[in-house]
Amino acid sequence: MKKLNVAIIGQGRSGKDIHGRFFRSEDNTHYTVKYVVDADAFRRGVAEEIYPGCRTFARYEELFALDDVDLVVNASYSEMHYPITKELLLRGKNVLVEKPFGRSRYECDELMKIAKEQGVTLAVFQQTFLAPFYEFVYDTVKSGKLGEVKQIGIRYNGFARRWDWQTLQKKCAGSTYNTGPHPIGMGLGFLDFDPNAKVVYSRLDTALTSGDADDFAKILLAAPNKPLIDIEISSIDAYSGYNIKVQGTKGTLKAIPASYEMTYIVEGENPDRPVIEESLKDGNGNPIYCGESLVKHVEGEAFNGTAFDIGTARMYDQIYYKITEGRPMTVTPEMAAAVISVIETVHAENPLPLKY
Repeated sequence: MKKLNVAIIGQGRSGKDIHGRFFRSEDNTHYTVKYVVDADAFRRGVAEEIYPGCRTFARYEELFALDDVDLVVNASYSEMHYPITKELLLRGKNVLVEKPFGRSRYECDELMKIAKEQGVTLAVFQQTFLAPFYEFVYDTVKSGKLGEVKQIGIRYNGFARRWDWQTLQKKCAGSTYNTGPHPIGMGLGFLDFDPNAKVVYSRLDTALTSGDADDFAKILLAAPNKPLIDIEISSIDAYSGYNIKVQGTKGTLKAIPASYEMTYIVEGENPDRPVIEESLKDGNGNPIYCGESLVKHVEGEAFNGTAFDIGTARMYDQIYYKITEGRPMTVTPEMAAAVISVIETVHAENPLPLKY
Protein backbone atom coordinates (compact mmCIF):
# COMPACT_ATOMS: atom_id res chain seq x y z
CA MET A 1 0.00 0.00 0.00
CA LYS A 2 1.38 3.36 -1.05
CA LYS A 3 2.50 5.69 1.71
CA LEU A 4 1.88 9.42 1.38
CA ASN A 5 4.60 11.98 2.05
CA VAL A 6 3.57 14.57 4.61
CA ALA A 7 4.80 18.07 5.37
CA ILE A 8 3.84 19.55 8.75
CA ILE A 9 3.75 23.32 9.15
CA GLY A 10 4.16 24.17 12.83
CA GLN A 11 5.64 22.21 15.71
CA GLY A 12 3.60 23.65 18.54
CA ARG A 13 1.24 21.64 20.72
CA SER A 14 -0.95 20.70 17.77
CA GLY A 15 1.65 20.05 15.11
CA LYS A 16 3.98 18.08 17.39
CA ASP A 17 1.78 16.61 20.11
CA ILE A 18 -1.45 15.82 18.23
CA HIS A 19 -0.64 15.32 14.55
CA GLY A 20 2.95 14.35 15.25
CA ARG A 21 1.96 11.90 17.93
CA PHE A 22 -0.29 10.14 15.44
CA PHE A 23 2.41 10.02 12.77
CA ARG A 24 4.83 8.50 15.30
CA SER A 25 2.30 5.93 16.54
CA GLU A 26 1.55 2.36 15.47
CA ASP A 27 -1.83 3.59 14.15
CA ASN A 28 -0.04 5.34 11.30
CA THR A 29 0.40 2.94 8.40
CA HIS A 30 -0.29 5.36 5.54
CA TYR A 31 2.02 8.35 6.01
CA THR A 32 5.69 9.33 6.15
CA VAL A 33 6.68 12.70 7.58
CA LYS A 34 9.19 13.97 5.02
CA TYR A 35 9.20 17.72 5.71
CA VAL A 36 8.68 19.88 8.78
CA VAL A 37 8.38 23.66 8.86
CA ASP A 38 8.91 25.84 11.91
CA ALA A 39 10.48 29.24 12.40
CA ASP A 40 12.13 28.11 15.64
CA ALA A 41 15.53 26.45 15.16
CA PHE A 42 15.23 24.35 18.32
CA ARG A 43 11.91 22.91 17.18
CA ARG A 44 13.38 22.11 13.79
CA GLY A 45 16.17 20.23 15.53
CA VAL A 46 13.71 18.23 17.59
CA ALA A 47 11.75 17.40 14.43
CA GLU A 48 14.86 16.04 12.75
CA GLU A 49 15.35 13.74 15.73
CA ILE A 50 11.79 12.42 16.03
CA TYR A 51 11.25 12.07 12.26
CA PRO A 52 14.48 10.43 11.06
CA GLY A 53 15.38 11.43 7.53
CA CYS A 54 13.00 14.40 7.31
CA ARG A 55 14.07 17.80 6.00
CA THR A 56 13.19 20.95 7.91
CA PHE A 57 12.58 24.52 6.77
CA ALA A 58 12.11 27.84 8.54
CA ARG A 59 9.60 29.10 5.96
CA TYR A 60 6.56 27.30 4.56
CA GLU A 61 7.18 28.83 1.13
CA GLU A 62 9.97 26.26 0.72
CA LEU A 63 7.25 23.66 0.17
CA PHE A 64 5.85 25.31 -2.96
CA ALA A 65 8.45 23.94 -5.36
CA LEU A 66 8.48 20.39 -3.97
CA ASP A 67 6.65 17.85 -6.10
CA ASP A 68 6.81 14.92 -3.67
CA VAL A 69 4.47 16.35 -1.00
CA ASP A 70 1.20 14.42 -0.93
CA LEU A 71 -0.34 16.21 2.06
CA VAL A 72 0.45 19.40 3.96
CA VAL A 73 -0.75 19.65 7.56
CA ASN A 74 -1.28 23.33 8.35
CA ALA A 75 -0.84 23.55 12.13
CA SER A 76 0.29 27.18 12.11
CA TYR A 77 -1.10 29.99 14.27
CA SER A 78 -4.87 30.34 13.90
CA GLU A 79 -4.73 33.66 12.04
CA MET A 80 -2.45 31.99 9.47
CA HIS A 81 -4.75 29.08 8.68
CA TYR A 82 -6.50 30.91 5.85
CA PRO A 83 -3.60 32.64 4.05
CA ILE A 84 -1.23 29.65 4.22
CA THR A 85 -3.91 27.17 3.16
CA LYS A 86 -4.89 29.45 0.28
CA GLU A 87 -1.31 29.63 -1.02
CA LEU A 88 -0.88 25.87 -0.76
CA LEU A 89 -4.14 25.12 -2.56
CA LEU A 90 -3.30 27.53 -5.37
CA ARG A 91 -0.09 25.55 -5.88
CA GLY A 92 -1.94 22.27 -6.14
CA LYS A 93 -1.23 20.88 -2.68
CA ASN A 94 -3.62 18.69 -0.68
CA VAL A 95 -4.13 20.37 2.70
CA LEU A 96 -5.37 19.38 6.13
CA VAL A 97 -5.84 22.61 8.07
CA GLU A 98 -6.23 22.78 11.82
CA LYS A 99 -9.32 24.35 13.34
CA PRO A 100 -10.50 27.04 13.19
CA PHE A 101 -11.04 26.68 9.44
CA GLY A 102 -10.89 30.48 9.04
CA ARG A 103 -11.90 33.71 10.71
CA SER A 104 -15.03 34.16 8.57
CA ARG A 105 -17.41 32.18 6.37
CA TYR A 106 -16.05 34.12 3.40
CA GLU A 107 -12.57 32.74 3.99
CA CYS A 108 -13.92 29.19 4.29
CA ASP A 109 -15.99 29.48 1.12
CA GLU A 110 -13.02 30.86 -0.81
CA LEU A 111 -10.77 27.97 0.27
CA MET A 112 -13.41 25.40 -0.70
CA LYS A 113 -13.84 27.09 -4.09
CA ILE A 114 -10.10 27.08 -4.76
CA ALA A 115 -9.75 23.42 -3.75
CA LYS A 116 -12.52 22.46 -6.16
CA GLU A 117 -11.01 24.48 -9.00
CA GLN A 118 -7.56 23.01 -8.39
CA GLY A 119 -8.87 19.46 -8.03
CA VAL A 120 -7.14 18.92 -4.70
CA THR A 121 -8.23 17.63 -1.31
CA LEU A 122 -9.06 20.14 1.43
CA ALA A 123 -9.84 18.82 4.90
CA VAL A 124 -10.34 20.49 8.27
CA PHE A 125 -9.11 18.79 11.44
CA GLN A 126 -12.39 18.50 13.35
CA GLN A 127 -11.77 14.98 14.58
CA THR A 128 -14.30 15.24 17.41
CA PHE A 129 -16.95 14.18 14.88
CA LEU A 130 -15.17 10.82 14.81
CA ALA A 131 -14.66 10.48 18.57
CA PRO A 132 -16.33 7.43 20.16
CA PHE A 133 -18.26 9.46 22.74
CA TYR A 134 -19.81 11.79 20.15
CA GLU A 135 -20.73 8.95 17.81
CA PHE A 136 -22.36 7.04 20.68
CA VAL A 137 -24.40 10.01 21.86
CA TYR A 138 -25.45 10.88 18.31
CA ASP A 139 -26.56 7.31 17.59
CA THR A 140 -28.44 7.12 20.90
CA VAL A 141 -30.28 10.38 20.19
CA LYS A 142 -31.30 9.15 16.73
CA SER A 143 -32.36 5.72 18.04
CA GLY A 144 -35.31 7.15 19.99
CA LYS A 145 -34.21 5.38 23.17
CA LEU A 146 -34.47 8.66 25.06
CA GLY A 147 -37.78 9.59 23.43
CA GLU A 148 -38.20 13.02 21.91
CA VAL A 149 -35.05 14.94 22.74
CA LYS A 150 -35.88 18.41 23.99
CA GLN A 151 -32.45 19.80 24.85
CA ILE A 152 -28.80 18.89 24.45
CA GLY A 153 -26.33 20.69 26.66
CA ILE A 154 -22.68 20.76 25.63
CA ARG A 155 -20.11 21.98 28.13
CA TYR A 156 -16.41 22.54 27.58
CA ASN A 157 -15.79 24.11 30.94
CA GLY A 158 -13.08 24.34 33.55
CA PHE A 159 -11.64 26.60 36.19
CA ALA A 160 -8.34 27.87 34.84
CA ARG A 161 -6.74 30.85 33.17
CA ARG A 162 -4.52 31.35 30.15
CA TRP A 163 -2.05 34.04 29.14
CA ASP A 164 -0.63 32.74 25.84
CA TRP A 165 -1.35 33.74 22.23
CA GLN A 166 -4.64 31.84 22.42
CA THR A 167 -6.02 34.75 24.49
CA LEU A 168 -5.62 37.42 21.81
CA GLN A 169 -8.25 38.54 19.32
CA LYS A 170 -5.59 39.57 16.80
CA LYS A 171 -4.45 35.93 16.73
CA CYS A 172 -7.98 34.69 15.88
CA ALA A 173 -8.05 33.19 19.34
CA GLY A 174 -10.28 32.97 22.39
CA SER A 175 -12.65 30.25 23.53
CA THR A 176 -15.01 30.24 20.56
CA TYR A 177 -12.32 30.09 17.87
CA ASN A 178 -10.00 27.77 19.79
CA THR A 179 -12.27 25.41 21.74
CA GLY A 180 -15.57 26.32 20.09
CA PRO A 181 -15.24 24.24 16.91
CA HIS A 182 -15.65 21.08 19.04
CA PRO A 183 -18.90 21.86 20.93
CA ILE A 184 -20.36 24.01 18.15
CA GLY A 185 -19.59 21.32 15.61
CA MET A 186 -21.26 18.67 17.75
CA GLY A 187 -24.24 20.94 18.33
CA LEU A 188 -24.73 21.47 14.61
CA GLY A 189 -24.30 17.75 14.15
CA PHE A 190 -27.15 17.01 16.54
CA LEU A 191 -29.21 19.40 14.41
CA ASP A 192 -28.12 17.47 11.29
CA PHE A 193 -26.56 20.68 9.98
CA ASP A 194 -30.04 21.97 9.28
CA PRO A 195 -29.70 24.99 6.96
CA ASN A 196 -32.39 26.70 9.07
CA ALA A 197 -30.34 26.40 12.28
CA LYS A 198 -29.84 29.78 13.94
CA VAL A 199 -28.07 31.38 16.86
CA VAL A 200 -31.02 32.38 19.05
CA TYR A 201 -28.91 33.71 21.94
CA SER A 202 -25.23 34.39 22.49
CA ARG A 203 -22.95 36.04 24.98
CA LEU A 204 -19.18 36.42 25.03
CA ASP A 205 -17.15 37.77 27.92
CA THR A 206 -13.76 37.76 29.59
CA ALA A 207 -13.30 36.26 33.05
CA LEU A 208 -9.86 34.93 33.99
CA THR A 209 -7.98 35.50 30.75
CA SER A 210 -4.95 37.77 30.59
CA GLY A 211 -5.77 38.65 26.99
CA ASP A 212 -8.63 40.42 25.25
CA ALA A 213 -10.35 37.40 23.64
CA ASP A 214 -13.31 35.60 25.15
CA ASP A 215 -12.90 32.90 27.80
CA PHE A 216 -16.62 32.70 28.55
CA ALA A 217 -19.21 31.88 25.91
CA LYS A 218 -22.90 30.99 25.99
CA ILE A 219 -24.56 30.02 22.72
CA LEU A 220 -28.06 28.69 22.07
CA LEU A 221 -28.74 27.07 18.70
CA ALA A 222 -32.18 26.11 17.42
CA ALA A 223 -33.76 24.69 14.27
CA PRO A 224 -37.39 23.84 13.45
CA ASN A 225 -38.55 20.61 15.12
CA LYS A 226 -35.08 19.95 16.56
CA PRO A 227 -33.72 19.98 20.12
CA LEU A 228 -32.49 23.19 21.69
CA ILE A 229 -28.69 23.15 21.74
CA ASP A 230 -27.21 24.82 24.82
CA ILE A 231 -23.46 25.39 24.44
CA GLU A 232 -21.18 26.72 27.13
CA ILE A 233 -17.44 27.30 27.12
CA SER A 234 -16.31 28.70 30.44
CA SER A 235 -13.05 29.23 32.31
CA ILE A 236 -14.88 29.78 35.63
CA ASP A 237 -16.88 26.58 36.06
CA ALA A 238 -15.38 24.11 38.54
CA TYR A 239 -18.48 21.92 38.75
CA SER A 240 -19.67 21.10 35.25
CA GLY A 241 -19.49 17.32 35.48
CA TYR A 242 -20.23 16.51 31.84
CA ASN A 243 -19.40 17.40 28.26
CA ILE A 244 -22.73 16.38 26.72
CA LYS A 245 -26.10 16.04 28.48
CA VAL A 246 -29.17 14.92 26.56
CA GLN A 247 -32.66 15.43 27.99
CA GLY A 248 -35.40 13.43 26.30
CA THR A 249 -38.98 12.52 27.13
CA LYS A 250 -37.85 9.02 28.14
CA GLY A 251 -34.53 9.69 29.79
CA THR A 252 -31.25 11.50 30.27
CA LEU A 253 -27.77 10.74 29.01
CA LYS A 254 -24.60 12.28 30.40
CA ALA A 255 -21.28 11.77 28.63
CA ILE A 256 -17.64 12.74 28.90
CA PRO A 257 -14.99 11.60 26.42
CA ALA A 258 -14.10 8.65 28.64
CA SER A 259 -17.54 7.27 29.56
CA TYR A 260 -21.30 7.75 29.75
CA GLU A 261 -24.22 7.29 32.15
CA MET A 262 -27.85 6.98 31.07
CA THR A 263 -31.13 6.76 32.98
CA TYR A 264 -34.27 6.00 30.99
CA ILE A 265 -37.75 4.51 31.06
CA VAL A 266 -39.17 1.88 28.72
CA GLU A 267 -42.51 2.11 26.96
CA GLY A 268 -45.25 0.22 28.81
CA GLU A 269 -43.45 -0.15 32.13
CA ASN A 270 -44.98 3.05 33.54
CA PRO A 271 -48.67 3.19 32.56
CA ASP A 272 -50.15 6.61 31.81
CA ARG A 273 -51.63 8.45 34.80
CA PRO A 274 -54.89 10.31 34.24
CA VAL A 275 -54.99 13.92 35.40
CA ILE A 276 -56.74 14.49 38.75
CA GLU A 277 -58.03 18.03 39.06
CA GLU A 278 -58.84 17.89 42.77
CA SER A 279 -56.24 18.14 45.54
CA LEU A 280 -54.56 14.80 46.21
CA LYS A 281 -55.29 13.18 49.61
CA ASP A 282 -54.11 10.11 51.46
CA GLY A 283 -56.49 7.54 52.93
CA ASN A 284 -57.15 9.78 55.92
CA GLY A 285 -57.93 12.85 53.85
CA ASN A 286 -54.57 14.58 54.44
CA PRO A 287 -52.98 16.43 51.49
CA ILE A 288 -50.16 14.56 49.78
CA TYR A 289 -47.53 15.42 47.19
CA CYS A 290 -47.95 14.15 43.65
CA GLY A 291 -45.09 11.71 43.38
CA GLU A 292 -44.22 8.19 42.30
CA SER A 293 -41.25 5.90 41.75
CA LEU A 294 -40.85 5.37 38.04
CA VAL A 295 -39.53 2.07 36.78
CA LYS A 296 -36.16 3.22 35.49
CA HIS A 297 -33.14 1.64 33.85
CA VAL A 298 -29.60 2.82 34.48
CA GLU A 299 -26.57 1.94 32.40
CA GLY A 300 -23.10 3.21 31.76
CA GLU A 301 -19.85 2.19 30.15
CA ALA A 302 -16.37 3.41 29.30
CA PHE A 303 -15.48 4.36 25.75
CA ASN A 304 -12.54 2.87 23.93
CA GLY A 305 -10.49 5.88 22.87
CA THR A 306 -10.99 9.62 22.46
CA ALA A 307 -10.88 12.30 19.78
CA PHE A 308 -7.12 12.49 20.22
CA ASP A 309 -6.37 8.85 19.37
CA ILE A 310 -9.31 7.05 17.76
CA GLY A 311 -10.75 10.25 16.28
CA THR A 312 -7.39 11.35 14.89
CA ALA A 313 -6.65 7.93 13.38
CA ARG A 314 -10.08 7.81 11.75
CA MET A 315 -9.63 11.31 10.36
CA TYR A 316 -6.32 10.45 8.76
CA ASP A 317 -7.77 7.22 7.43
CA GLN A 318 -10.50 9.22 5.67
CA ILE A 319 -7.98 11.67 4.24
CA TYR A 320 -5.79 8.86 2.91
CA TYR A 321 -8.60 7.24 0.97
CA LYS A 322 -9.88 10.61 -0.21
CA ILE A 323 -6.49 11.39 -1.75
CA THR A 324 -5.69 7.91 -3.10
CA GLU A 325 -9.12 6.67 -4.18
CA GLY A 326 -11.41 9.69 -4.15
CA ARG A 327 -13.64 8.29 -1.41
CA PRO A 328 -15.92 10.89 0.20
CA MET A 329 -15.15 12.00 3.73
CA THR A 330 -17.81 12.10 6.44
CA VAL A 331 -16.12 15.13 8.03
CA THR A 332 -16.31 17.75 5.32
CA PRO A 333 -15.06 21.33 4.89
CA GLU A 334 -18.71 22.37 4.54
CA MET A 335 -19.32 21.17 8.10
CA ALA A 336 -16.36 23.15 9.40
CA ALA A 337 -17.53 26.21 7.44
CA ALA A 338 -20.95 26.00 9.13
CA VAL A 339 -19.13 26.07 12.49
CA ILE A 340 -17.31 29.26 11.48
CA SER A 341 -20.64 30.81 10.45
CA VAL A 342 -21.87 30.36 14.02
CA ILE A 343 -18.65 31.72 15.53
CA GLU A 344 -18.69 34.71 13.20
CA THR A 345 -22.31 35.47 14.15
CA VAL A 346 -21.58 35.20 17.86
CA HIS A 347 -18.61 37.58 17.59
CA ALA A 348 -20.68 40.06 15.56
CA GLU A 349 -23.35 40.02 18.28
CA ASN A 350 -20.81 40.39 21.10
CA PRO A 351 -17.91 42.64 20.06
CA LEU A 352 -15.19 42.75 22.70
CA PRO A 353 -12.78 45.69 23.06
CA LEU A 354 -9.38 45.24 21.42
CA LYS A 355 -6.56 45.76 23.89
CA TYR A 356 -3.55 44.28 22.10
